[in-house]
Amino acid sequence: MKKPSRTFEIALSAIACAFAAGFLMLGTLTPFLLATGYLVAAFALMVPLSKNYLWGSLLCYLAAGLIALPLGGVRIVPYAVFFGLHPIVNYLQKKYVKKTPFKALCLLAKTVWFDFAMWLSFYLLTEFAGMTFPEIVTQYLYLVLFVGGSVFFVVYDIMIFFCQRSADSVIRRIRR
Repeated sequence: MKKPSRTFEIALSAIACAFAAGFLMLGTLTPFLLATGYLVAAFALMVPLSKNYLWGSLLCYLAAGLIALPLGGVRIVPYAVFFGLHPIVNYLQKKYVKKTPFKALCLLAKTVWFDFAMWLSFYLLTEFAGMTFPEIVTQYLYLVLFVGGSVFFVVYDIMIFFCQRSADSVIRRIRR
């Protein structure tokens, strides 16, 4: 099988970037779709990774964030500090980490990263974007973030690995 061309990598990454940027902007315009925009943007980054195009996915991450930044402003921060980088980090973990103790250490490090990213996002979104959260969340912020967020993240991380596997099987059908 011949090696795919660089133009195919660029085209696949550009299509993924268009989806990621479009859903990021849609999420910033419609507040109830904000989380959906982050997730679809993360899924779009999985498309170049399915063909092992790490640089294409990195450029897709940067371009989607920069394209959505003028419209989204500070609402892009959760994507920039976590959701956009998470599929890339999972790809690198899957490629280079083989032993179970290191996988557990990676999960611990990613959980701490997620908790910090959500704390930073909460602070920036409430202070600068004017978003409001329910009183119980603000009253028990650290408990919700560090206990609930950690439990949520473990499930989320496992599901993202399954989503990447599904994306790999779908994108594998492309013959380039």
